Amino acid sequence: MKRQLFYIALFITNLAWGQEFDQQRMDSLFHYIESSEKGMGSLSIFKDGQKAYEKAIGYANINQKVAATPKTKYRIGSISKTFTATIIMQLVQENKLELSTYLEAFFPEVPNADKINIDQLLRHQSGIFNFTSDKKYLNYMEKPMSRENLLNKISSYESVFEPGTKAEYSNSNYVLLSMIIEKIEGKQFADVLTDRICKPCNLGDTYYGQEISDAREEAYSYTWDQTWKDATETDMSLPMGAGALVSTPNDLNRFLNCLFDHQLVSEATLNQMTDLKDGMGAGLFQVPFYEKRGFGHNGGIDGFQTASYYFPEDEVAISYFSNGVVMAVNNVMIGALSIFYGRDYQFPDFTPALKLPSEALDQYLGVYSGPSFPMKITISKKGNSLMGQATGQPSFPLEAFAQNQFRYEAAGIKLEFKPDENQMILRQAGRDFVLNRE
Repeated sequence: MKRQLFYIALFITNLAWGQEFDQQRMDSLFHYIESSEKGMGSLSIFKDGQKAYEKAIGYANINQKVAATPKTKYRIGSISKTFTATIIMQLVQENKLELSTYLEAFFPEVPNADKINIDQLLRHQSGIFNFTSDKKYLNYMEKPMSRENLLNKISSYESVFEPGTKAEYSNSNYVLLSMIIEKIEGKQFADVLTDRICKPCNLGDTYYGQEISDAREEAYSYTWDQTWKDATETDMSLPMGAGALVSTPNDLNRFLNCLFDHQLVSEATLNQMTDLKDGMGAGLFQVPFYEKRGFGHNGGIDGFQTASYYFPEDEVAISYFSNGVVMAVNNVMIGALSIFYGRDYQFPDFTPALKLPSEALDQYLGVYSGPSFPMKITISKKGNSLMGQATGQPSFPLEAFAQNQFRYEAAGIKLEFKPDENQMILRQAGRDFVLNRE
């Protein structure tokens, strides 16, 4: 749901898979992550529609010492968009809606509503500002909001670009699609979700989220700052079909099997959903792993980070949900897929962070920006810890691992400072960004 300094990139070369895989090695990987306090969460892998592996680590509720199990339910963030897109495409199949229908037919008050069609909303080509990127969002995200006020909020921003000219991720698109679904179906999005997807696919652990509850075996989320700290808890009236769903990795794999087995939409419709425009499908992204190509989505809301992918050629579905992230979810997925497919894989190096005195951090402080990077990065300190904060996002702790080098493992970010040159190099997903101190 929330915007992340986070890229999905599972890089490619050669791949093989056998009917058996080294489950002991998979267990060892997740034991290593858990015992090193580098993550909490739950993994599920399906092959040919059947469960091949599941594993849960850490706690659903740290404060009450409730251990996570495969039945623990997690907020899945933006993976919710795949469900919303599926419902929209069902309505298109049923001739209740057209991809060419303009937004003005439902919400003329949104800027450029007469130029934005349903297909552009699905593929983030609308130019509608992402309301969760506004700094003010952090001030109200944990409070309930009516549909009317949410619509007014989204409508209050100017367009970011001319519709159809490019793609730029925006949660606002899928909130509006959720509201369109409610208008067409004449009932709450939660009920449409149950009737159109959860019941047909037998998803007993998937539903529209509410306040987190132990009674429903739901996980709370946490952030890491030398120890696990309680994360925020977004009020679920805000994300709607952009990020309000709760599920388990097993249920998500059932959903992906159901979708790609054409039980929810026709083959032709699924082909439309997986057809990429400016890198965007309809509620789906393409995910490479060696020479394979999967489809899926990732998500982030509060302290939750999630990823769920389906590889059609092998009929393999994999989902990992985390409610406490230190090791980046993307790196966990690479490790799990590598072991499952029998690839060479080195366990991550969890070398302890270097301890630096507070005064040694002063040389790195400041605001960094560059023409090739879309946000400014503010570097500050909190006690003996260096902190980073991207424009419109919460701050995150940085740990030193070498001279002038820091990392934030949850997003796979490494920073190399050059204090004498007033520069910082941000490395993520194989890309380097040179930022200058203002």
